[in-house]
Amino acid sequence: MNAPLDPNLPLIESARALIDQGQLTEAADVLNRARAQAPNDPRVYLMAGVMSEKAGNVAGAFQLMRTGLELAPNWAPGIVVLAQLQARQGQFAEAKENAATALQLDSKARVVVDGAIDVAHLTGDLEQAITLLQQGLAQQPTDIKWRLMLANALSQLDRHEEALLRWDEILTELPQNEQALKGRMHTLLAAGRLEDAAVVTAKLLSLAPDNPVYAYYDARANGKTPAHQPAELNRSLFDSAAHIFDQQLVQGLRYQLPLEVAKKILEIFPDKNFSLLDLGCGTGLLGAQLGKLQGRMVGVDVSPKMLEQARRHQLYDSLEVADLHDALATAERYDVITALDVCVYVGDLSQTIPAAWGALVPGGLLILSCESGPEDGPDLFLNPATERYVHKRSHVEAQCRAAGFSVETRDTVLRYQKGKPVHGFVITARKAV
Repeated sequence: MNAPLDPNLPLIESARALIDQGQLTEAADVLNRARAQAPNDPRVYLMAGVMSEKAGNVAGAFQLMRTGLELAPNWAPGIVVLAQLQARQGQFAEAKENAATALQLDSKARVVVDGAIDVAHLTGDLEQAITLLQQGLAQQPTDIKWRLMLANALSQLDRHEEALLRWDEILTELPQNEQALKGRMHTLLAAGRLEDAAVVTAKLLSLAPDNPVYAYYDARANGKTPAHQPAELNRSLFDSAAHIFDQQLVQGLRYQLPLEVAKKILEIFPDKNFSLLDLGCGTGLLGAQLGKLQGRMVGVDVSPKMLEQARRHQLYDSLEVADLHDALATAERYDVITALDVCVYVGDLSQTIPAAWGALVPGGLLILSCESGPEDGPDLFLNPATERYVHKRSHVEAQCRAAGFSVETRDTVLRYQKGKPVHGFVITARKAV
């Protein structure tokens, strides 16, 4: 599509950069100029589709991309961009089919291969991602981006020895590469090789002594269970996943907790006249299930990118980037406080539960979920395979009662991970009137 004399190319690239930076109004102006200059340039419509998705107009994004592909039906880069949109929106079968079509049309173009790899990741098909990465590296064996991605994908599939070989190859050439060091650390932790992991965390801390994430992993590598995960770790994790979070969690992992909890809350408050503090609100899944309240709905999360997604629902009266404990320390009082799929990252709840009691009105409800640990095991355990905290049910119930709550607990399947159910429990704790 890019001829040697391509006056639209600088405009397309400028629009792409502006979209990546979230400057959508400016990007729209640039694309309008590009369209005026070349009305039938399919790239204009594809970029406009990417911009529309980022603005929350998914239907418009699909329409624009299909319009672009009507102008160039066999344009592989355009087809793979559509496949990526379909994958982000949970249309996995269509995404895979279009990615395969794009590869058949042009398996050499880097943008097509990268797009197909992205689709494989988005649809959870790591085996396909590995196949594509290995094929790409057979042609470009020194490509550092693909080498890092391959090692990471192998690690995610618990192919630890293969992943470690890949990490070691990279680190032999680039001993200071932080991505490879972090990847090797994660693989070693997941494999239970703590002593080897401690060597890597010591190296990372030597590169960044004040990094709280490296300090957290160093504690784990040295056999300790940190009481909490640092906010910086969760912010990075969820910022990077925000644009595909709902599809991965709800469709890929069959996550139904917001729906179930919303039903319970609306049974208690059928008139929707209550105030809610949604801790770790993420993309606003609970708010979307509750709908507009007569009272006030406040969401907090450590990830600004997740809150950008939540803002699109236009249901929350306030959305704030804040740590859970900072949010609970405010003078405002709520009828309901929720912490769904949050305790797995918070860890120790000894401060959280009493703080929630103090932030509730008399008769108010705290609803929280935890992953279940064995009753004959420790009160708190950090699962090295998932990097999430596991809580003993009886211990969390005792913490709630000690804070002054009455307690009702329900066992449930929180989500599915690698096709297997993740068992947990939901506590509804009521503050006395």
